[in-house]
Amino acid sequence: MKRSLLLAALLAMAIITAGVVGCYGDFGFPEQELPQLPESGNIILSQQSTGIWVTGEGKVSVVPDVAILSLGVEAQEETVAKAQQQAAEAMEAVMVVLDDHGIAEKDIKTQYFSIYPVRRWENDKEILVGYRVSNVVTVKIREVDNTGVIIDAVAEAGGDYTRINSISFTVDTPTDYYEEVREKAMADAAAKAEQLSKLAGVDLGKPIYINEGTVSLPVPRDFYWESRAAPVPAPAPTTPISPGETEIRLTVQVVYSIE
Repeated sequence: MKRSLLLAALLAMAIITAGVVGCYGDFGFPEQELPQLPESGNIILSQQSTGIWVTGEGKVSVVPDVAILSLGVEAQEETVAKAQQQAAEAMEAVMVVLDDHGIAEKDIKTQYFSIYPVRRWENDKEILVGYRVSNVVTVKIREVDNTGVIIDAVAEAGGDYTRINSISFTVDTPTDYYEEVREKAMADAAAKAEQLSKLAGVDLGKPIYINEGTVSLPVPRDFYWESRAAPVPAPAPTTPISPGETEIRLTVQVVYSIE
């Protein structure tokens, strides 16, 4: 009895399996749902991959209207107290000069302040020489033409403790030029897309995607100067400073449709 039931179950499973294979074919899919490739054999790309992709760049040359000056004082003595006192007195004199030349407090920022020991090696031994105190600030000079005068005044006020580290030039409000830079970037992108469409033999459509890249602001540039001795009794010349020109750049990525 049990053997008869087992044979019947196996026979039923065989019939069901044959029916499934007959409906779905050799690959296990209904025949009417098998993917049909184009006669050419090419795969149709998705809409996101079609079109003409270009990157346009716009740039505007501007004359910097702000000078960023890194300056400070440095003193070294046998004790911390002496070094700190000398540095404080020199820095106070420098601050008075900056105030006299119309530099606002908001345009003066402490860059770093440090006190550390100075040592040297002698007869395979490390000997403490003294202590060095450094106080450095960054100064934003909004009247670029006064930069040389301010440098000379700071050097005189701080004396031998004065340190002029670097000077750079930038634009205080670069956003004023963004509209012009965008126009040039979009014009550059359109010109590139037009050329590509002609080379490809297709008709150029409208932009379907626009992405603005990062704006490249003026890069701070270290500026080096030299003092030239003047004949006596003529006064010493002012330190020559020239900001030159800098560029503001902007890129856009544009995708044009193909008609």
